[in-house]
Amino acid sequence: MTIEPPSEPQVTMYSTIWCGYCQRLKAQMSREGVTFVEIDIEHDPEAADFVESVNGGNQTVPTLVFADGTAMTNPPLREVLAKLETL
Repeated sequence: MTIEPPSEPQVTMYSTIWCGYCQRLKAQMSREGVTFVEIDIEHDPEAADFVESVNGGNQTVPTLVFADGTAMTNPPLREVLAKLETL
């Protein structure tokens, strides 16, 4: 039996191209088979505003948003995987 990966992204990641934490988390999630959509807040002012709204006015990345609308800021991979198990 083959398990198919989800067709819909499991996570939306708000990031910047220069963010080392973003690069690391993207690589870890890809390695674990987590599907995600990435949005660069430097090229999307509305995304930057959203990130500020969930981070006390700061443009802190990576900020992840899950299907249930909850957000995490710079989480370790284990927290991302634990959250995905609850969805």
